[in-house]
Amino acid sequence: MKINEGSLDRIIRVILGLIILALWFVLQGNAQYLALIGLIPLITGIIGWCPLYTIFGIDTNKRK
Repeated sequence: MKINEGSLDRIIRVILGLIILALWFVLQGNAQYLALIGLIPLITGIIGWCPLYTIFGIDTNKRK
């Protein structure tokens, strides 16, 4: 796996993932499980690799 996310992209993903996961405490009943979708941007932001970026050939990582 090659890192294909830049630092700003990774920061935004982690923050967005945490916000979506926080909905777990706001939502009621089965709707709480929708908050688990926040794991996707959180994990991709932490590891720096997005499978959809690979499929579409997107790379926001600034290399020297």
